[in-house]
Amino acid sequence: MSSHAVVHAPVGGRIMTRPFMVLLAIAAVGAITAAYRFANGIGSLSNLSNGYPWGVWIAIDVVIGTAIGCGGYAVGLLAYVLNKGKYHPLVRPAVLTSLLGYGLAVIAVVIDLGRYWALWKVPLFVWRWSHSPQLEVALCVAAYTLVLLIELSPALFEKLRMGVRSRVKSFAEGALRILEKNFFWLLALGLLLPTMHQSSLGTMVLLPGPKVHPLWFTPWLPLLFLVNCIIMGFAVVTLEASFSAAVFRRPRETAMLSSLSLVAAWVALGWVVFRLAEVTLTGKLGYLGSGYGIAFLAELAVLVAGSAILLSGRRAQSVWQVRAAILLLLGTALHRINAYLVAFRPGSHFSYFPAVPELLITFGIFAAEIAIYVAVVKTFPILSGAMPSPAKT
Repeated sequence: MSSHAVVHAPVGGRIMTRPFMVLLAIAAVGAITAAYRFANGIGSLSNLSNGYPWGVWIAIDVVIGTAIGCGGYAVGLLAYVLNKGKYHPLVRPAVLTSLLGYGLAVIAVVIDLGRYWALWKVPLFVWRWSHSPQLEVALCVAAYTLVLLIELSPALFEKLRMGVRSRVKSFAEGALRILEKNFFWLLALGLLLPTMHQSSLGTMVLLPGPKVHPLWFTPWLPLLFLVNCIIMGFAVVTLEASFSAAVFRRPRETAMLSSLSLVAAWVALGWVVFRLAEVTLTGKLGYLGSGYGIAFLAELAVLVAGSAILLSGRRAQSVWQVRAAILLLLGTALHRINAYLVAFRPGSHFSYFPAVPELLITFGIFAAEIAIYVAVVKTFPILSGAMPSPAKT
């Protein structure tokens, strides 16, 4: 999603810098470890079991990774549905972050699947579809990744339009006109698909039933996960805009982020109040004295701390915007980790802690995401007001 009123330009500069090569090295270690997993089976390097079929690859790489990728969804709601056009400069980089988050989450799913070679059947074997939240998530994530590719394609065509070959420029102009005419459908799909699969990620936590601790087992989980991803999306947009401004020496969007942060703060506080009300009204307050209660309260405390910063005058300062965004990101991520791992109790004879190879793959996925982001913004018109810079990233 983009706006003609916003001018985007490549950041420029050398791509193969020392930090970039460090990211590539981490990503390479993750890729080599993943190759070992495919060659020797998932049990050769993970601590997954019949009791814990999902681990860090799903809880972090997919469940949190897709929520991190909801920056485009969150800003799109403001910029287009609520007609807050002042947020248009944040849309294209948010869409890029969303594409990377979802694209790499798909890779994580393939790594996690026992019979990954049968994944191609999911979108094609229509006659075998059932009422399954896993199926809905798989279909929506795949479809949304494609939609994000199309949404970001204007950056490619604008790059081609800068060339000297008339035939290529003509093709790019035609493609941009087609995208402009069909923007409404892209917008509709870009808002519908995340709404569906983010809520279904909450539904999936309901499937184990009594194996999930009561503090997280609630029929409101689909709504909680949906609002949770919006809060995380706001936080990621703030962090992306702040760090890209610092690293690439661009003008800061402090005033815009201050306004955006105010929305995020109220949404986060509303989520906290809802969680507390649900636990109180369903008679679960007695669980707060346990270790699970500490994990529950940690989620809420971190979100309240981040919201308190943003509701104060400090939100006008870039450094406090970043600190608050980190707290909001941490609080929403804690909820997802707690729901998928901490609150899940398959039995006392089962235990799980991620093995080192599992973590290496996760670190590799996130390193690859950052490296691709840097390469893309330096090459294509993604950031608004960007100027070539000798930044060492």
